[in-house]
Amino acid sequence: MLTRTVAGRTFDYSHAVGGRYIGQPCSLAVGSGNTVYVLLRGGENISDVPWNRTGTGSRVARLSIPETAGDEEFIGEAGSYGDGDGEYIWPTGLALDSQENVYITDEWMNRITITDKEGKFICSWGATGTGDGEFDGPAGITVDADDNLYIVDSRNHRVQKTTKDGKFLAKWGSLGSDTGEFDSPWGICVDSEGNVYVADHKNDRVQKFTPDGEYLGTFGSSGTGRGEVTRPTDVVVDSDGDVYICDWANDRVQAYTPDGEFITTFIGDAQQLALWHQMTVDANTDVIKARRRVSTLEPEWRLAMPRAVAFDEAKSRLMVADTQRGRIQIYNKLKDYLEPQFNL
Repeated sequence: MLTRTVAGRTFDYSHAVGGRYIGQPCSLAVGSGNTVYVLLRGGENISDVPWNRTGTGSRVARLSIPETAGDEEFIGEAGSYGDGDGEYIWPTGLALDSQENVYITDEWMNRITITDKEGKFICSWGATGTGDGEFDGPAGITVDADDNLYIVDSRNHRVQKTTKDGKFLAKWGSLGSDTGEFDSPWGICVDSEGNVYVADHKNDRVQKFTPDGEYLGTFGSSGTGRGEVTRPTDVVVDSDGDVYICDWANDRVQAYTPDGEFITTFIGDAQQLALWHQMTVDANTDVIKARRRVSTLEPEWRLAMPRAVAFDEAKSRLMVADTQRGRIQIYNKLKDYLEPQFNL
């Protein structure tokens, strides 16, 4: 369904962006204007020039994604595979501060790397361990209104709060399935009131907390039905308080009201190929013929193990990292939508 109106909200599928410059997106962050930062994981790159490559390694791609399909542009990319300054082994989470500096977690090296918005290395910090300010598999990362960081310390089954230069401020969580406990948490976000939402991966839920870690509520439960999730990887909250959970193992995104009531499910609607995907198909006659021989292209429309979600408030649109298909699918959240009256 390209356009749906449910629970007083209207979501309208826009388009997909992907192909040549996007390998396997694992995290998204919306910058100023049309800028979107996409964290990618893959093999080694061959160049060290910030924002000036088209490789396939672990890196951050910088895109311009306007509202009109086909107007997207590749700006460049930064970072490469490795353990040096500005390099990543297993980059997992990405966030932006108020100056649009970029923060990337690396779950192999247990560190946070910071670059400016042009991709130039600023610093990195972090150490392996279980103590304050130490990590074992840092995954999701988000920035609050005061530029403090909340970092999912996945294999320590907790959340840590730090300043943007790495000074420890607070922590909460431990291994378990009770409220306030985690099992391999992954994605994280903050809402407009500063509350923190954590994708509790192996507990099949998202938990909501105050900025100080006091438990407030749960979204989702284990399963494949409406409002149920299996191995969630990310979460985002829009300015209306609606919550979107990346339901990774169910190949979809689930939406909830601020009170946790199920709204709708997004399964992917990319009936038209993304611009850069279409260019690749058009350049290969055998691929064109093969696509015309299949009984249906519908499986291609759908999400495949989506890893991350972001909400672009300026354009009121949900962006889904459709990881296994190497693209971003975009849904507009329409305001004041009116359905035309048809007389048949």
